[in-house]
Amino acid sequence: MRIKKDIIMFEKNVDKTTEMELTESQLKIIELAGQYYDDSTYYFEKGDFFTAFGSINYAHGLLDAIIKF
Repeated sequence: MRIKKDIIMFEKNVDKTTEMELTESQLKIIELAGQYYDDSTYYFEKGDFFTAFGSINYAHGLLDAIIKF
């Protein structure tokens, strides 16, 4: 299932940030991404795949901004 793959990909990508020097603002953005990740896993377990997919996409967007820039 695509959502499950996206959740796993987020878990791998968030590990990349532990090796980076981050500002306080970047840490807060990663925290927010983690909250969207938590929401995604919650909704996935409840069977609300539409909301889970939206949540994990927000999480990826935030995390990608930190990793790439």
